[in-house]
Amino acid sequence: MEKRELTCIGCPLGCAITVSMENGNILEVTGNTCKRGEDYARKEVTNPTRIVTSTVQVSGGVSPTVSCKTKQDIPKGKIFDVAAALKGVCVKAPVAIGDVVYADVAGTGVDMVATKDIAAAG
Repeated sequence: MEKRELTCIGCPLGCAITVSMENGNILEVTGNTCKRGEDYARKEVTNPTRIVTSTVQVSGGVSPTVSCKTKQDIPKGKIFDVAAALKGVCVKAPVAIGDVVYADVAGTGVDMVATKDIAAAG
């Protein structure tokens, strides 16, 4: 039997969770104090995903960059592909929170969206 030790990120408690597995099947999840912990642990050992945050260049704005994030979580293995796809991306001001700065980033089916308003310079 295999045991995986995780620190839950589902809520601020940061529970120490143990996932017991056999032949790739989850037998038991222990240590969580809420349902979110169990859900997180099951997903983390079978199909880990992450929200990716970054910045992209802005042309004609009061700021040279805008912060952005993936609209949904993506497979953990695609993080570096997303980072590479964002190199050289430049959006034109004005930019509003929620604007798509890169559609279907790295073929994930998930859009990168702005997380800050950037007004046009002038």
